[in-house]
Amino acid sequence: MWCNEMKANADRVGASEILRTVPPDRSFLFFEDIGKYTGRMAANLDDFCEIIKTIDVTSLTFHFRRGDYGRWIRESLQDAQLARRLKRMKKSNSGEELRNKILHSLGRRLDELHEMTKTDMVGREKTKTKKTTPKKKTKPKTTKTRRRRRKKR
Repeated sequence: MWCNEMKANADRVGASEILRTVPPDRSFLFFEDIGKYTGRMAANLDDFCEIIKTIDVTSLTFHFRRGDYGRWIRESLQDAQLARRLKRMKKSNSGEELRNKILHSLGRRLDELHEMTKTDMVGREKTKTKKTTPKKKTKPKTTKTRRRRRKKR
C-alpha cells in the first residue's frame, strides 16, 4: 500500500516539482547544534546533495538524528518517497558511514527524478515540435474574380 502511495505522490507532484528550487524561507539551513549555524543552506535537492558531501560530520549527524532531512524533503520538496528512504535508515549510523548511506539514497533518487524529467521533456518536445502544414493564404474571392473564372471555363 505504501508503495502505491509513493507512486501516486510522484505522479501527482511530478519530478520537476520535487527538483524545483524553493524560496529562501523554505531552504534547509545546516546547523552543528542548536544555535550553531554553519552558514550553509540548500534550496533544492541538487544543492542539498552537494552540501551533504562536504558538510562536517557533526552537522550531518545532528540533523539526521532529529529527522530534519526527511522532514524538509517531505514538507518543502514534497518528496514522500525519499523522505521514507531516509527515515528507514538506522539512527545508530554516524560519521562517514552515515554520509555514504545518505548520499547513496540521494543519488539514487536524483537519478530517478532526472530521468523522469528527461522523459517528460521528450514527450513535451514531441508535442511542441509537431508540424502542421500551414494553409495557403488566399485572397477573398470577389465578384470580379468569380466572373473571370467563369469566362476561362
